[in-house]
Amino acid sequence: MRVLMVSDVFLPRINGVSISIDTFRRTLESQGVEVIVLAPRYGNENDEARVIRVEGRPLFGDPEDRLLSWKATYRAVLDAARNCDAIHIQTPFVAHFAGLRVARSLNLPVLSTYHTFFEEYLHHYVPLIPARLLRFAARTFSRSQCNAMDAVIVPSSSMQHRLTSYGVCTPLHVMPTGVPLKKFAAGQRDRFRQRYGIASDRPVALFVGRVAHEKNIGFLLDAWAQARARQPNLLLLIAGDGPALGALKEQAHTLSLGESVIFLGYLDSTEELPDCYAAADVFVFTSRTETQGLVLLEAMAAGLPAIALSEMGTTDILGAGLGCLTPPAEAAAFAQAILRFFSDAPLRARLRQEALALALDWSDDAWARRLANLYQALIAKQR
Repeated sequence: MRVLMVSDVFLPRINGVSISIDTFRRTLESQGVEVIVLAPRYGNENDEARVIRVEGRPLFGDPEDRLLSWKATYRAVLDAARNCDAIHIQTPFVAHFAGLRVARSLNLPVLSTYHTFFEEYLHHYVPLIPARLLRFAARTFSRSQCNAMDAVIVPSSSMQHRLTSYGVCTPLHVMPTGVPLKKFAAGQRDRFRQRYGIASDRPVALFVGRVAHEKNIGFLLDAWAQARARQPNLLLLIAGDGPALGALKEQAHTLSLGESVIFLGYLDSTEELPDCYAAADVFVFTSRTETQGLVLLEAMAAGLPAIALSEMGTTDILGAGLGCLTPPAEAAAFAQAILRFFSDAPLRARLRQEALALALDWSDDAWARRLANLYQALIAKQR
């Protein structure tokens, strides 16, 4: 079985979509699925077998991403898909329209993954248009795109319910991205702490993710300032980069957080990121718009408990209350949860064991097997 994954974003651009594509394409091989990825050329990537790169141009105001050329993308998708059994669309932009058009012309089954909760993202990037209108546009656009598919994958039950409320009638399959457990269990705590001059006994919290406004990191800094006022030795690591970095550094300065916050930038996912997880004592996550919250699972696979807001897609992970503390979305309450965690050694030990056990249910191999079965069912139906 050969599947073409089409996307407007992929490695070396780091975000949840890129990580999901890369995780599935590698684990699907063991399920007898050969995956070909068609994605933008960034100029700094290595050539890889079964990865087709298409030219695009940097987006205005967002040089990390690319706007694919329609003609080049369509032609590349058409050429690649002739030898494939299905097309799996990963993003809703040029890749979506090219993948859908080619699938219908070649009579191939086509499915998509709904990675991004656009209803709550757009107002951060188009502030001059009323948020109410942007939400309406996002719902209408999402409904139209999803209903054009043979199947839609959603990473959490909350997104399944949300798309159903939009009027999506295409079959929706809850299928989160799994985690390569061995990779994140292999981090070296001492190596990372020594590299950054962090004392072995200093209490460390970690955030990993795109440094963007929708991740609600400003809330985290407010809570951190309150916690640090009570426990000055606390250290917060923020791993990632993005458009909100400058504003967040300014906020940290205004809050006089000083050396209690370190902005690490992007970390290499092979060694640096697992080491970073291992170096921390707790994972902190305050996003309210996640479709899944993959970094929560990476953290738990590394044995890190989480202090996080349980909203949208993260509820599937955090809802049982295992391996985590889930305070309400108030800075004072979040700060209190941080202080409680670091002051209670038995609690830390219990949450760590729960986190490790919970991560086992989210392995990449298990979810790749389910995706392979879905591909097979769609291909059989199309024939």
